[in-house]
Amino acid sequence: MSTKAYAVQDATSPVAPFTIERREPRERDVVIEISHCGICHSDIHQARNEWNNAIYPMVPGHEIVGKVTRVGSAVKKLAVGDTVGVGCLVDSCRTCPSCKDGLEQYCEAAMVGTYNAYEKGTKDITFGGYSERIVTDEDFVLKVSPKLDPARVAPLLCAGITTWSPLRHWKVQKGQRVGVIGLGGLGHMAVKLARALGAEVTVFTTSPGKKADALALGAHDVVLSKDAAAMAAQAERFDFIIDTVSAPHDYNAIIGLLKRDGALTLVGAPPTPAEIIGFGLIMKRRSVSGSLIGGIKETQEMLDFCAEHEILADVEVIAASKINEAYERMLKGDVKYRFVIDIASLRA
Repeated sequence: MSTKAYAVQDATSPVAPFTIERREPRERDVVIEISHCGICHSDIHQARNEWNNAIYPMVPGHEIVGKVTRVGSAVKKLAVGDTVGVGCLVDSCRTCPSCKDGLEQYCEAAMVGTYNAYEKGTKDITFGGYSERIVTDEDFVLKVSPKLDPARVAPLLCAGITTWSPLRHWKVQKGQRVGVIGLGGLGHMAVKLARALGAEVTVFTTSPGKKADALALGAHDVVLSKDAAAMAAQAERFDFIIDTVSAPHDYNAIIGLLKRDGALTLVGAPPTPAEIIGFGLIMKRRSVSGSLIGGIKETQEMLDFCAEHEILADVEVIAASKINEAYERMLKGDVKYRFVIDIASLRA
């Protein structure tokens, strides 16, 4: 199926109109006409080959919402007209321990990314959501409540699940104190989700101007992390901290905020190594870990939770022709809190 898209041809070229071919649906595939696709910061990293794994031409986008327009002969879970989403992965081996545990993102044979990957067992490149449609195995398609604004749902497929998964794995619950480091696309979702789980939420930011926004999003308190006295006043208070920042920063200062047995989980990935002083962990039995998106079952649970609690991303909807401008604004931190492409503008 000939499909309009926006793609990059190499690490230095802009995102530009491109035509791709989508496969005809196999027996377990669904065809999804995309209505909206979020722009994740990882789209920029991948498009510019900052992780040294780019496959070109590349059609980014893994925060996808749309409607099912066709189904394969063996599809059982979905029907034409369903509102659905596709997140960061479209396949996995399905047989390794991680896949069997519903943690396909940790597939030991390598998950298949929604874009910048190869279809399993082939050299066919996967193309993402900056496009009119996508064809995906039904097992990797999520159900979305049709009552929700699809533009505001789209970022849940990455920013939402990336923060939900560690909150659930470390069993964040009512009455606990949760810290959120950074208030961007990931951070603003962490605040909303942790608050809905009943936690007392504190945002740590380097930007004084973000205090009002953090409180409006549901945070109980905001701490300027550059203020040594303010940081000292928060020492040993937190059960769990989620760190969403991808720029280099001092992990030891954050570790000191944790209670005994507290946990710090990284979902942001700074490009350079960081020093961690062992005594900060040893003396209070604290831990530091990382977390990657979430499995399909967990992602569906997150979408259902968000529908129940009316949790949606804060977005700025743009035309496809504004993608390059959006990239530049993201690099300057000029977005509250996720750009989302109106795919109707691509079809025009």
